Formats: sequence, C-alpha cells, structure tokens
Amino acid sequence: MSSKSASIIKAVFRGLERSYKHFTIEIGPFRATGVPAILIGVTGIVLASGVTAALAKSAPRLPETIGELRGLAEAMKPAPPRLPS
Repeated sequence: MSSKSASIIKAVFRGLERSYKHFTIEIGPFRATGVPAILIGVTGIVLASGVTAALAKSAPRLPETIGELRGLAEAMKPAPPRLPS
C-alpha cells in the first residue's frame, strides 16, 4: 500500500470519527449523540422502508380500510349533547 492511499484511508476514518461523535438526534425530550444516534437513524430508515413496502403491498385494499376506520371513529365518538325538552 502506498503512502498516498494510506493517508486517504486515514483521512476517511478521521472524517467518520468526527461525524459520528457530532451526530445528534433530538426528538422532543429524547436526545441521542454519537453511535446511539446513528443506530436510531438507521432503525428509522429500516422501519420507514418496511412501512412503505407494507403500504405498497396492500394498496388495493387501502380505500376499504380507510372507510372501515372512518366508521370505527364515528362509532366511538360520543353522541352529541341533546337539549332538554
């Protein structure tokens, strides 16, 4: 390995070290810095990919599902107050 390629590899690892130390995720009162923040970010990307795949797979049934959810929400809503007669 030449000295030029070794210095490039060292520079890449220095950049990675710098970025993972300063990487921060803040969601409400929750805060993560460094490697935990990177793991949370990767987990979020994987979860979003899974949700997208599930929605794409069930896209033909989605209008029916939304209609059923609307009916469920209306059934759970309390009756409007009535005026005394």
